[in-house]
Amino acid sequence: MEENKQLLEIASKAAKYAYAPYSDFKVGAALLTDDGLVFTGCNIENASYGLCNCAERTAVFKAVSEAKTNFKKIAVAVEDINKTVYPCGACLQVLAEFMYDGSVIISRNGVPEEIKVKDMLPYNFTLGEKNE
Repeated sequence: MEENKQLLEIASKAAKYAYAPYSDFKVGAALLTDDGLVFTGCNIENASYGLCNCAERTAVFKAVSEAKTNFKKIAVAVEDINKTVYPCGACLQVLAEFMYDGSVIISRNGVPEEIKVKDMLPYNFTLGEKNE
C-alpha cells in the first residue's frame, strides 16, 4: 500500500533526528491519526538509561499533547529503511492504549508489512474489559 510506504519513508527521515549517542541506534516513527495528520518521533537517549524514550512513544506523546488520541497506524523505521525493527513492549503497551485495533508498519527487506497492535500484544494491561 502506498500509504504504508510513505509512512515508512517519513519514519526513516525522523530517525535522522534521533539523539542516540550511546547506542548509535537511531529509530524514527510516523503516527497517522484518524483525521489524516502525521506526527513523527525519534528515540531520545540519556546517560541514565531508564530515562530514554523510544520513537513510537515520542510520536504518541506529541500527538496527545496536541489533543489527538485517535490513531490509525504507526510506521517504525531506522535510517536504513531496509532493516527490520519492531516496537518494544513498553511502546506496544502505549500503542494499545490508543490504537489496539490499529496497525504497526515495519519494513521487511524494504517491503512494508502491516501488523495489528492487538496481534503483537494480545494480552496488554487494561483497567477492566476495555479490549475484550
